[in-house]
Amino acid sequence: MSRAEATSTAPATPRTGPALKTHLALALAALGIVYGDIGTSPLYAFKVAVGAAGGGAHAAIGIASLIIWSLLLVVSLKYALLIMRADNRGEGGVVAMLALLGARSAKPRSRQSVLLVLGLIGAALLYGDGAITPAISVLSAVEGLKLDAPSLAPLVLPLTVAILVGLFLVQAKGTGFIGRIFGPVMLVWFLLIALLGVSGILRHPAVLDALDPLRAVGFLLHAPPAISFAVLGSVFLAVTGGEAMYADMGHFGRFPIRLAWFAVALPALALNYLGQAALVASDPSALANPFYGLAPGWAHYPLVAFATAATVIASQAIISGVFSLTQQSIQLGFLPRLFIRHTAADQAGQVYLPLANWLLAGGTLAAVLIFRSSDALAGAYGIAVSGLMAISTFLAALIALRWGYSLVLVALVNGGFFLIDMVFFSSNAVKILEGGWLPLLIAGLVAFIMLTWRGGVVLVEQARIHLREEEQAFLTTLDHAVSCRTEGIGAFLSAAKTGIPLSLTHHIRHNRALQKRVLLVSVGTLEKPHVRADERAEVTQIGPDMHRVILRFGFMERFDIPAGLRSTGLLTPEELDGISYYIGRETVIPDPKLNGMAQWRKRLFVSMQRNTAPNGSFFCIPSAQLVEIGTEVRI
Repeated sequence: MSRAEATSTAPATPRTGPALKTHLALALAALGIVYGDIGTSPLYAFKVAVGAAGGGAHAAIGIASLIIWSLLLVVSLKYALLIMRADNRGEGGVVAMLALLGARSAKPRSRQSVLLVLGLIGAALLYGDGAITPAISVLSAVEGLKLDAPSLAPLVLPLTVAILVGLFLVQAKGTGFIGRIFGPVMLVWFLLIALLGVSGILRHPAVLDALDPLRAVGFLLHAPPAISFAVLGSVFLAVTGGEAMYADMGHFGRFPIRLAWFAVALPALALNYLGQAALVASDPSALANPFYGLAPGWAHYPLVAFATAATVIASQAIISGVFSLTQQSIQLGFLPRLFIRHTAADQAGQVYLPLANWLLAGGTLAAVLIFRSSDALAGAYGIAVSGLMAISTFLAALIALRWGYSLVLVALVNGGFFLIDMVFFSSNAVKILEGGWLPLLIAGLVAFIMLTWRGGVVLVEQARIHLREEEQAFLTTLDHAVSCRTEGIGAFLSAAKTGIPLSLTHHIRHNRALQKRVLLVSVGTLEKPHVRADERAEVTQIGPDMHRVILRFGFMERFDIPAGLRSTGLLTPEELDGISYYIGRETVIPDPKLNGMAQWRKRLFVSMQRNTAPNGSFFCIPSAQLVEIGTEVRI
């Protein structure tokens, strides 16, 4: 793939007039969806980092400098200006990177399969991050109640749990109604934290020294190595969420995301961290909660309420991201088919997955109840994101080489950023026993499930090949095998694009009858988010009144077979309403005599396969037109 082919296909428009208004509207929306997580980091990141250094004015200014320059290097330079160039027709994220590298169909034990495993681990790390982000965000906001009323401390935990339970309950209704207020609320939030920061800077203007990168370097060099390492792990909390600008690029586009970052989010965050540093430098006792300490006493409770709303928005964004990643993984064959509910008729990206929602809820609530405070949760936060960032930098380097960039240039640029990523990952890795084990455990389980499912699907398809009849042999014996041809159209679904579907041969064996018109329908996923209408279907005639139809969908699209058949022009609307769809309902049997996977993993795959969503609903086939035919496959 050339560099030009890999970039977004959207036509360039001048950023004036109506186009500028569109960009501004998208930038406003991006503030809520993309920057909700990183925008609420000031609630806990600075406090935890200075606490790791032992406190003090020198530490406060040095850590503010570290945070600001981490935001500039990791988020602004690496993600906004570098990583966001590695898009797959406008879409970003680890799945898009795997598509650009052509790793999805990698053969076992090949070089590409290593990239596939690495990419799946990166995707799985997002699930670990997804369980921790809502927990630490909401908990840190509610803890503001303790500042003025320590007697309310026992209410922090139950109130946090109640808010999170309500958040996961509301997912079933869709996020559209919340999404409409995401951007404006977060715009007010960023303006508010900027004003709070300015108020702190005015009290202690000397804190502006933190803008000098030498203050960050000097602090690390003069602090004991153990302290420096611990501080780096805590400073990383301030950049978590920066990876969302790449993952959500397809929803908003590069320019609006960059505009929202450089015009609003980055200045507001820098001002707030400087303000917190100024407060702690002038009053070390304010380290107990420097964020809320910036506000006047009368504003603490309203600020707690507003901060809680902002953290709910940040949590909603990561939950929606998990839903989107799960859907993409299912479409690409990395996860079993789960029940997916589309919650908005006009927005394909608005989906709800009940199983994913409640598994994520279980992980989030477990994190709150196990760690019980945002300070304790800080030990669990960061390791998953730092690992994902390192993997993204490495995959981006391979994409750059694939597009023809100089090896020396890639080694200098991506290598430098990879070194920064590994420093942050190493500093977070020392916190494994403090809580970092939780997101790694979640990510490990998800990656294992992905690899087991993909391996099982490969074994099932290998077994089908031996059972599937060749087309020419089937047509030769068709007249003898069928006693009569009935009116109507039969569409037989198949995972393969050659040969005769097992559902068709079993149907004839049992009924000795067949419709006069037959369609052999296969569905494939292309390595891009969306498919143009003229690429949707490929129709081939393989016999009298028998056609093979190959429908192609992007990994961001819904597999709608009736709509795909409608696009072929083969059938009238009346025929589409009367067509019968035949799908094989496979009973997979793990056979210890057959190689390919450990027996216990085969049993796990079979368990997942038996609990997948019904074929009809997954392919948007009306239940009244669906016929399932049982088949047996041994792996």
